[in-house]
Amino acid sequence: MLDVTVIEDPEAAAVSLDPVRARLLAELAAGPASAAMLAGQVGLPRQKVNYHLKTLERHGLVELAGERRKGNVTERLMRATAASYVISPLALAAVQPDPDRFRDQLSARWLLALGARLVRDVGALITGATKARKRLATYALDGEVRFASAADRAAFVQELTAGVSALIRKYDTPDAEAGRDHRIVVALHPTVRDRHTPEPEH
Repeated sequence: MLDVTVIEDPEAAAVSLDPVRARLLAELAAGPASAAMLAGQVGLPRQKVNYHLKTLERHGLVELAGERRKGNVTERLMRATAASYVISPLALAAVQPDPDRFRDQLSARWLLALGARLVRDVGALITGATKARKRLATYALDGEVRFASAADRAAFVQELTAGVSALIRKYDTPDAEAGRDHRIVVALHPTVRDRHTPEPEH
């Protein structure tokens, strides 16, 4: 089972968003189960659970993990294909965000468009690498910083911009015939806290 996978197909996205099917995916991410076992967990008739499982299987969200005999019946044990799922903007291709339409480094909506493109592109790269049975070279850095003031945050952004820009100028070789282009995305946003935790004012 994969840790996370990206859903690109619109129909698969719609299937995964159904509350009952989303619950079944969550149950199957915890381990293989049959329709009869799931029926007791989600409080639905086995026939209805089986219908939902077949729909999920048709869209590649669950797969057969094995079979077992129970009396005169052979039960199919299903499992989720991933522990978690992310829906790619490709599922809404006609209205997916395009960060190239406008560029505003201080806009939260532009940051959101960049994030959507990141999900779309990395999802497509994972799909291609999986089909080609090749490893995908990526890198990510995640961290938190508490700024004492808005002025400190502005100074941090200025230094971060200067540092990353210098690295890009140092290593960018547009004329290298054997080279490969890479995209760099650096983001800074307030940490999302529990809704009951008051946010500091800056």
